[in-house]
Amino acid sequence: MNSIVTLNDTNCPITTSLAIAEGVGNPHASVIKVIRQNASDLEEFGNIGFEIQNSTSGAGRPTEYAILNEQQSALLLTYFRNNDTVKAFKKALIKAFFEMRDELNKRQAPAENLSRMDILQLAMQSEEDRIRLEQEKLNLEHQLEEEAPRVAFAKQVEVAPDAISVAQAAKIIGTGQRRLFAFLRQIGWITRHNEPYQAKIEAGYLDVKLGSWEHPDHGLKQSVTALVTGKGLAKLQKLWSERDQEHAA
Repeated sequence: MNSIVTLNDTNCPITTSLAIAEGVGNPHASVIKVIRQNASDLEEFGNIGFEIQNSTSGAGRPTEYAILNEQQSALLLTYFRNNDTVKAFKKALIKAFFEMRDELNKRQAPAENLSRMDILQLAMQSEEDRIRLEQEKLNLEHQLEEEAPRVAFAKQVEVAPDAISVAQAAKIIGTGQRRLFAFLRQIGWITRHNEPYQAKIEAGYLDVKLGSWEHPDHGLKQSVTALVTGKGLAKLQKLWSERDQEHAA
């Protein structure tokens, strides 16, 4: 059985944002961002579960990941660029869900406890389920191919096109980069590590640029750079002006 699909407590096949991020070759933070941006669409197929995974090394911050059912994960994959890696993973995920449902169909009561009529009915039901699942698989593959143009567009707008660096925002406001970073921490927009809070990203004030760098002792590390959106810049200019007025009073 493919490990990218498992069963939850109610024997419903599920996968996770961690498995999807690894499969499509994207940073997990990027996948979680897409899930949150499209949560209302995904929740049309059920509630999205979130759980916390602690770092295996015991260091670093815990990782929040999403739990998705078959329909939710299929819809989510339509929001990613349809390159060779993503296409291969789509097929693997569809196959994994199909195999998991096939395995569930095999977990029937022992045949010796059933009447001949019951066995015939189960055999007919199993065949109907197999045909239905096969058709669903074909329909899903066709849907994923049709969604390819919209997937490419969604990928292009994943980062706000009007987002600028904090240094650029500081110049526009009329202050220095360090002073603006201090102000952002003061008003609760960023952490003490200058990383934006999720609430400010969801509000449309900030965005993030993900990167990586080589640490001499700890190897490849991920970097998170805060960006200010057009909406965030307008809000900041207002808050900065109010700050100046308070200091002048």
